[in-house]
Amino acid sequence: LGSRSCVHMAAAAWGSGFFIAVLHTATTFSIPLCQGNAVDQFFCEIPQILKLSCSEAYLREVGLLVFGVCAAFMCFIFILLSYVQIFKAVLRIPSEQGRHKAFSMCLPHLAVFSLFISTGAFSYLKPPSISSPMLNFVVSVLYSVVPPAVNPLIYSMRNKELKDALWKL
Repeated sequence: LGSRSCVHMAAAAWGSGFFIAVLHTATTFSIPLCQGNAVDQFFCEIPQILKLSCSEAYLREVGLLVFGVCAAFMCFIFILLSYVQIFKAVLRIPSEQGRHKAFSMCLPHLAVFSLFISTGAFSYLKPPSISSPMLNFVVSVLYSVVPPAVNPLIYSMRNKELKDALWKL
């Protein structure tokens, strides 16, 4: 990819993320709460706030959540197609060492992405019958804390000196 394409993709990702965040924030602040303001999470998530709502105004936020899920699904499809293209390109690499190096970089990212998607989908799509405060807490930590914490480790594992130091440790 050229630098212009990279800038456009980064700007689109940042812009759409900012736009969705502003929509959710504005809508959430307009919802009247009648059951207090304490949520049973370690951070304030939209589904937890909607449980505290006492009016029909929450339907706007539900609409935004549906919009967000559709946008996330489109991003998921784009990422999936990108990985298919990456794997096709990697399989065309003639040397075994080159393929191994490429797969050793792609697969950890795919694992972290899969963890993020699966735990996030489970958190938002699970039936209320299997909901418990502890399960909600564990799942929300898995999708909000673990992937960002693991990403620097994945990027740093390309550094030979760091790998050697980790093996010594």
